[in-house]
Amino acid sequence: MRIMVSADMEGATGVTWTDDVVPGTEQWQRFRRLFTGDVNATIAGLCDAGADDVLVNEAHSSQRNLLLEDLDPRARMLTGRHKPLSMMEGIDSGVDGVVFLGYHAGAGCDGVLSHTYLPNQITGVWLDGVPASEGRLNAALAAEYGVPVLVVSGDDKTVEDARDYASDAALVAVKQCVSRYAAICSPPSVTAALLTEAAATGMKRAGRVEPVTGPHRIEVEFDASHLAQAAAVVPTVEQTGVRRVGFDAPGMTEAMKAFKVVTAIADGAVQGKYG
Repeated sequence: MRIMVSADMEGATGVTWTDDVVPGTEQWQRFRRLFTGDVNATIAGLCDAGADDVLVNEAHSSQRNLLLEDLDPRARMLTGRHKPLSMMEGIDSGVDGVVFLGYHAGAGCDGVLSHTYLPNQITGVWLDGVPASEGRLNAALAAEYGVPVLVVSGDDKTVEDARDYASDAALVAVKQCVSRYAAICSPPSVTAALLTEAAATGMKRAGRVEPVTGPHRIEVEFDASHLAQAAAVVPTVEQTGVRRVGFDAPGMTEAMKAFKVVTAIADGAVQGKYG
């Protein structure tokens, strides 16, 4: 069985604020180790339950956060930016299941470091009219390739969200949200056991399923009008409100590639403290 792990960092053990996940800070160096520990605990559960090929795709920020030298040798790691499918690079390679590790709630929602792709400029994303976190978007992409979501981990708000878009997955809350920058956290020894158990349980669902294909519509709302104006220069993207844009795509792969373009252009239009 070939399994992919999409590893984000905001939902990792102990992470609660900006410096924990911003490359180059002292706190980031500390939490790289905890993040790698979460990944290794997950790999252990997957392999113990029958996975013979695990690909870990780094999905956070610079996508150069995990410590390769400490990675469980039973896995391989895809690291670095500018991957066509970003957080989900590798989902089209014939894998039998995917794990969403260290995920978080979406923009405009309660949750530790909640956001969708951009740290704070996006106030909401909708997939086919339904509020969408990165998890929901990525699950729809996985479905297009017939790949089931086996495990979702993050804070309790992440788990609540995943119950709707991946109800059959094993769900792990490694911390309880108190606010955007505070959480009640369990120590790594506890969360490691939870992640290993969940990964082993999730493996029971591993195996390709019937792909879910068809058109999709994504809408994005920003916190300022000029970001919507900037994004609307992309062909097929229309400005539907003062701070909102929307676009249609024939499939989820095309939709996510277009979403990447929209967020990149909006991010580039941010100007200093005023956004």
